[in-house]
Amino acid sequence: MITPLKPKFEPGARFGYSNAGFVMLGLLTETVSGLPYQQFVQKAIIKPCNLTHTGYYRMDSLPANTAYGYCQNEKTGEWRTNIYSMPIVGGSDGGLYTCAKDLNRLWRAVFSNKILTADMTLSFIKPHVNMYENDKNSECYGLGVYIENKKDSSVYYAVGGDFGVNFFTAYFPAKKIVASALANTELNNYPLLEAMLSGVD
Repeated sequence: MITPLKPKFEPGARFGYSNAGFVMLGLLTETVSGLPYQQFVQKAIIKPCNLTHTGYYRMDSLPANTAYGYCQNEKTGEWRTNIYSMPIVGGSDGGLYTCAKDLNRLWRAVFSNKILTADMTLSFIKPHVNMYENDKNSECYGLGVYIENKKDSSVYYAVGGDFGVNFFTAYFPAKKIVASALANTELNNYPLLEAMLSGVD
């Protein structure tokens, strides 16, 4: 589906988020590990980091305490669940269920080199490309993580959304604080993230 498409720009020339890129990364992970992507994540990240409420759950078999995602019809205003709008099981481009407590554990595992070696962690959080051409230092992208450079430290964050879901999670290493907001609608909570980023020196 994607290989016939022409690249939008040369790699490293500028920033552009791509779901297809994460699909390709998932296929590469499966090839190298010999495991389905979901099983690899469970084995390499979820279990070692003790993420007790995180997983690639089936949409038709969710744990009892899982929130359903909801979509709103723009014309009628009617709400419906997102169970027919998403793959039954998520993959490398999204669909992982989690909670704020587990996101806190995940960030701390990343920055204590529990998931990657120290060198690989540095590569993961290193700015690889500027997000905006006219902004040479402030907002960058690492290897799957956004970076907001501040005077004395950097803030690392991830954002995502799909039918009936929206989230962000951020780590402020100078203060060792994790802040996450998870929504089971598509309502945009990014202004909260932007306010938090703008308020940090």
